Amino acid sequence: MARQPMRRAKSVGAGLPTKEQILDYVQTAGAKVGKREIAKAFGIKGGDRIALKQLLSEMADDGLIAGNRKAVRPKGGLPPVTVLEIVDLDREGDLIAEPVSWDDAEGDRPRALVSETDQPVPARSGRGRSGIDRALGVGDRILAEVRPATEDDGTSFRFVAVPMKRLPREKTRQLGIFKQTKRGGMISPVDRKALKEWQVTRDDAGRAKDGDLVRFELLRRGRFHAPQARIAEVIGNPSDQRQISLIAIHAHGIPDEFPESVLAELEDLPDLDDKGREDLRHIPLITIDPADARDHDDAVHAAPDPSPSNPGGVIVTVAIADVAYYVRHGSRLDHEAMRRGNSCYFPDRVVPMLPERISNDLCSLREQEDRPCLAVRMVFDASGRKQSHIFKRALMRSHVKLSYEEAQRAFEGQACDRTAPLLETVIGPLWAAYGVVQRGRNARAPLDLDLPERKVRLGPDGAVRDIEVPQRLDAHRLIEEFMIQANVAAAETLEAKKHAAVYRVHDQPGKEKLQGLRDFLATLSLKLPAANTLRPEHFNRVLQQAQSLPVPDLVSEVVLRSQSQAVYDVTNIGHFGLNLKRYAHFTSPIRRYADLLVHRALIAALEFGDDGMPREHLAKLRSIAQDISDLERRAMAAERETVERLIAAYLADRVGATFGARISGVSRSGLFVRLDETGADGFVPISTLDGLYHHDDTQHALICHALGTGYALGDRVTVRLVEAIPTAGALRFEMLSDGRRFTTKGGRQNRGRPGRTSSPRLRGRRR
Repeated sequence: MARQPMRRAKSVGAGLPTKEQILDYVQTAGAKVGKREIAKAFGIKGGDRIALKQLLSEMADDGLIAGNRKAVRPKGGLPPVTVLEIVDLDREGDLIAEPVSWDDAEGDRPRALVSETDQPVPARSGRGRSGIDRALGVGDRILAEVRPATEDDGTSFRFVAVPMKRLPREKTRQLGIFKQTKRGGMISPVDRKALKEWQVTRDDAGRAKDGDLVRFELLRRGRFHAPQARIAEVIGNPSDQRQISLIAIHAHGIPDEFPESVLAELEDLPDLDDKGREDLRHIPLITIDPADARDHDDAVHAAPDPSPSNPGGVIVTVAIADVAYYVRHGSRLDHEAMRRGNSCYFPDRVVPMLPERISNDLCSLREQEDRPCLAVRMVFDASGRKQSHIFKRALMRSHVKLSYEEAQRAFEGQACDRTAPLLETVIGPLWAAYGVVQRGRNARAPLDLDLPERKVRLGPDGAVRDIEVPQRLDAHRLIEEFMIQANVAAAETLEAKKHAAVYRVHDQPGKEKLQGLRDFLATLSLKLPAANTLRPEHFNRVLQQAQSLPVPDLVSEVVLRSQSQAVYDVTNIGHFGLNLKRYAHFTSPIRRYADLLVHRALIAALEFGDDGMPREHLAKLRSIAQDISDLERRAMAAERETVERLIAAYLADRVGATFGARISGVSRSGLFVRLDETGADGFVPISTLDGLYHHDDTQHALICHALGTGYALGDRVTVRLVEAIPTAGALRFEMLSDGRRFTTKGGRQNRGRPGRTSSPRLRGRRR
């Protein structure tokens, strides 16, 4: 739709236009309208301009218009050109958008139908004049022309938006905690990189109350005024709701409520149909999950291979919930799942990828309930090498639900009433099969980074009860290895069928990161081979050698930091960390969109039904893979920040206390330390160290050459907590330990006065 020219109002003779005439003109002008444009359109001159100004003030007081003298619009209306965010789909699948910036005093944000005709940016597919080759979807931000809806548009919305340009998605939003004062208030940051406050006047505070989480905009009041802000949206009070994850959810724009149009589709989901499915209900498949798990998307079974040609071999069956049966391509459920990319797990809540009706009911492999599934039957020889596999679309029934702890105790001969009857028929064969598959893993020699993972536990009041590192059990490793093998089988099948797939790929470490790792290892007399011959086993050798050093966990973390990040891609480059040539996520379609895509690809490639991946969808896989990789990073950042905020809140009452710690990072601005007690990360500014310290990149240290002392990566130190900012997850410490001796550049050891003073994981189900 071309931009409408500014139209001239109908002449009304002497005097002022009526309020209705002004409203009609403002609504249909098609451009920015202010007092000057209104006066020109109605031929108002001289002294009548003052009367026009008074009339516009009356209309504003009456709630008819909003804005200022430079830009006027009907109250609750939208400017002719504005920034919108696509937030929903209607029942016909059309995109719905809302203004990004909105004054709460004007009521609810108006919604606009995103036009699919005569538009520069395609809402569905194709390439527009802006060069965008990916369809618009929920979560995208656009610059759009806005016009009042007409009968020809066939919509109940007041406005129609015509996309002009796709804008970058917000990485983080301007969020803060509002603190009420006599003159208005202050906004405290939730970002540890922006530890400053902004003033808010009463007029700009809106409906915010003390302690509210708010979205705000920075204002320019002139060169010599202090920075000020205006509250654009009141989100809620994290303290009252005992949900500090609310900060991270809104900071990263994670959708935490399902639109009504998505929930409405739950009423029309298909009934369970066993047509075309193999019946696996006679196989005693079981689920093994965390004790507090609410969804169960994988079940396992193992037995000795009876074939005389495979002595000592085993058969492992992995059954995965058939999410594709319920979440069909192109549905509103599908759009919403792709918009979210994955479920997000916080200590105080879960933000699921799919509604609970699916994730916790229809697709959860509940004990003694029939469920549709995609299953893979894998045969391994006695050395743990996979001999063959076959996929089935089937009907299954979980015979029992076990926690990792229950399974582990049964493995160790401490069976309970629930596990004792399963020891010989189910649990024993599983344990034996794990031993076989483990031989294959050991021969493959994947990167062996088994780093401890903190778990924050909350009490009934929502406050942190304790922070622990859960024990890593063989039951965890059993499920992990079976899932890895199922993922390999999925990738191999799709490659054999020459069907496009979204692979989980992990590149070799980059040269710069490797050089930094080598420099660090040299300080510990450890070495890596040349880059062109590196394999995971070389890193494992370093990790084994580090076990005899005082800092084995630190070496593990530095090795982890040197690795590339695993991502999704349609081009297969293998998985370096797992030492696999082909790998695709298949085992968690309830909580990862990538797995749902692999399920649909298998259904299409193996001709399991008409609900597989459509051919026209194949061309979009590359951009979708990039999107879900970005969404995974978003979820990981939000989860990490929430843990940091909870730990900062946990330690806020202990300001002034001393802690044992280890230096976990060194930068030009100071030292990062990790506390022994909680694993909390904090910062010691370089300005607080006695003496003039310089950053030595090769030694990963801050060194005071005048004193011949310094602090290096891995050093054990004692620190005092000086400041804790829970909303930002920030902890600031003071160094209490003396620096250790360092050799100066000239080679002499200066004996002067001593100085005073994280990451994507490869382990587990995110591999």
